[in-house]
Amino acid sequence: MSAAEGAAKKVYIRTFGCQMNEYDSDKMADVLREADGWETTDDVEQADLVLFNTCSVREKAQEKVFSDLGRVKHLKGRGVLIGVGGCVASQEGAAIVERAPYVDLVFGPQTLHRLPQMIQARRAEQRPQVDIRFPEIEKFDHLPPARVQGASAFVSIMEGCSKYCSYCVVPYTRGEEVSRPLDDVLAEVAGLAAQGVREVTLLGQNVNAWRGAVGGGDGGEVGDFALLLELVAEVAGIERIRYTTSHPNEFTPRLIELYARCPKLVSHLHLPLQHGSDRILMAMKRGYTAMEYKSTVRRLRAVRPALSLSSDFIVGFPGETEDDFERTMKLIDEVGYDASFSFVFSPRPGTPAAALADDTPPLLKRQRLQRLQARLEENVRRISAGLVGTAQRILVEGPSRNSGKPGKAGSGAAELMGRTECNRIVNFDGGPNAARLIGQMIEVTITEALPHSLRGVPLAGERFSGPARNPATTA
Repeated sequence: MSAAEGAAKKVYIRTFGCQMNEYDSDKMADVLREADGWETTDDVEQADLVLFNTCSVREKAQEKVFSDLGRVKHLKGRGVLIGVGGCVASQEGAAIVERAPYVDLVFGPQTLHRLPQMIQARRAEQRPQVDIRFPEIEKFDHLPPARVQGASAFVSIMEGCSKYCSYCVVPYTRGEEVSRPLDDVLAEVAGLAAQGVREVTLLGQNVNAWRGAVGGGDGGEVGDFALLLELVAEVAGIERIRYTTSHPNEFTPRLIELYARCPKLVSHLHLPLQHGSDRILMAMKRGYTAMEYKSTVRRLRAVRPALSLSSDFIVGFPGETEDDFERTMKLIDEVGYDASFSFVFSPRPGTPAAALADDTPPLLKRQRLQRLQARLEENVRRISAGLVGTAQRILVEGPSRNSGKPGKAGSGAAELMGRTECNRIVNFDGGPNAARLIGQMIEVTITEALPHSLRGVPLAGERFSGPARNPATTA
């Protein structure tokens, strides 16, 4: 190994894809640190172990992985271990080693907790280790307590997906939906709150499908997602709750009603639509119609009028006509999304949609995507402009991206950033006591709407409110 004798070993982790993968990467670091004292590094050239946590949702994901692997192959000359985790690892398995024999470890999302044992086995047996099994939620029983820095954190509450949308590879790479027990989730949230976390984001492929064992599982009692949210809201220190990604079919009356009486549940929701045409939604096997989706939105906004929505859209699904596309555009106008993620359809190997006839020219797909993104951007600008002059409660996360950069407005050392409930970044001058604001909830008046952020001014007294944060609580 390249680390000097007695020095801490260093791991470089590169993450691709969704917030679930971000969470998993953090857990890889936690497991390695707890087991063998590994430290993370942002410099791949200094690493003793290089891990790629992969995503298979986008087109040519496998080729991109091998391209990235090629860029670090030279590190093998000084004994660096190389591993591939995540969804591409689950999909390709031992084929990764066959194509890139210098890879030492291949592991799936459900087996990341076995990394220390896989490293030991690699060294003892002098051969690559592959473990892409689906041992349900075993990994959560073997993860050390999270160590966080900052006032917000992710908490994974379930694994896998059982929806089997025709275009999606996730059920094949992460397995069926399996929920963590209620007590386990609450214990993790409480541990985060004790470290100074004020906001948690609950994660799952279909997070509102969570159905967890209650009271340790005795008696077969099962709680629903609404119950979980209620109990997370009762954890001392937690002031905001987010969750992603939700599925339209899992919005029960209890969950909708909770928005009327749980102020800690933010007024922002990521609710993937994917398409506005019922014909395409059926081909996608989404399980709802555009009218049913809009009905869910209406019921949510009836109890939480200020609710902002973000969504996912797929353009150019096989068989999409101009009329289908215009139905999506119409629904975008009707709902008024605050943000979105939109992509041209790309067939994922092994999914039913990959076998569908697709005669729409690629150029037309790209043109439709540009039109859709332009329409969504119009909505975002309009909504941002409407926030100017309003008071917004933000969680102050730390220095702004431009803090201290010459030539930037308000770019002194006191320049801070926070997030509104609707997940908008707000930059502001924190004043002489800026350090005391980090990790606090404060009120700001929005003074300017910029393309990708807002500017604000703390309300009178906010620059001096709140106790100083103890750095030891976020170590």
